[in-house]
Amino acid sequence: MFKIGVMIDKMFEDVEYSEPAKAFKEAGHELTILGKQKTEVTGKKGKETVQIEEKISDSDYNKFDAIFIPGGCSPDNLRSEPEPVEFIRNFYKTGKPIFAICHAPQLLITAQLIEGKKITGWKSIVQDIKNAGGQYIDQEVVEDGNIISSRQPSDIPAFISACLKKLE
Repeated sequence: MFKIGVMIDKMFEDVEYSEPAKAFKEAGHELTILGKQKTEVTGKKGKETVQIEEKISDSDYNKFDAIFIPGGCSPDNLRSEPEPVEFIRNFYKTGKPIFAICHAPQLLITAQLIEGKKITGWKSIVQDIKNAGGQYIDQEVVEDGNIISSRQPSDIPAFISACLKKLE
């Protein structure tokens, strides 16, 4: 089916990774775990541990059909380095889908990708979205162009459904 790159770092929101990842795999999609370093990272609840398979700086964004960014503290950690920011900026230009949940828009904000876009995210980043020129929409899933965004763990079923539909 499709090859999905998962951009992740330590302190990700456990269920925002595990539930969509499971659904993507069950639908036949292949996941490649991308991070700043090839290491093991643990979710902020300590329930999930993920092995980074490829360093973002060594990876080719063109080989992916979609990018999935779980929330938690991970997106903030990722945007602190230039390589993840450049990677997602270049991937966005391909027009392929980006799946962003909870705090994931932080990475998109740093990459300057949300100006003029309708987007949702966790309540603590609403003002960040607005300051970056995005139009915050308070609903469980928002799709604008190639970006699908969701607010929080309770939105995961709707998020998964929208992402899988986009991959059809």
